[in-house]
Amino acid sequence: MFNKNINKARAQTTLEYSVIISVIVAALLTMQVYIKRSLQGKLRSAADEIGQQYDPRNTLSDITTSLISDVTTGVESEKENGKLTTTTTVTINNQSETRYGDETVGPLGDRL
Repeated sequence: MFNKNINKARAQTTLEYSVIISVIVAALLTMQVYIKRSLQGKLRSAADEIGQQYDPRNTLSDITTSLISDVTTGVESEKENGKLTTTTTVTINNQSETRYGDETVGPLGDRL
């Protein structure tokens, strides 16, 4: 009788572990799409930081870039020993860049 209870307890423990593992696997499979999108977004963001990445033979782009700057310029002139010295100071107080448009990448083919 005692041996039967041990076997039941082992079976129940094994069943509980298999249910927990099944729930974890199901959750990971459900989240797979979101994880892929997140990684693709991070990769695209990193590539955009490097600069525009495209093959001009397979990419069609219509992108407008707007650069707005608030610049202060100061000019000082000074004459010393018959020599004129001019100092120009340029200070960028605020600068913002906006890019908008669309980009279509064609099929990847031979790049030779």
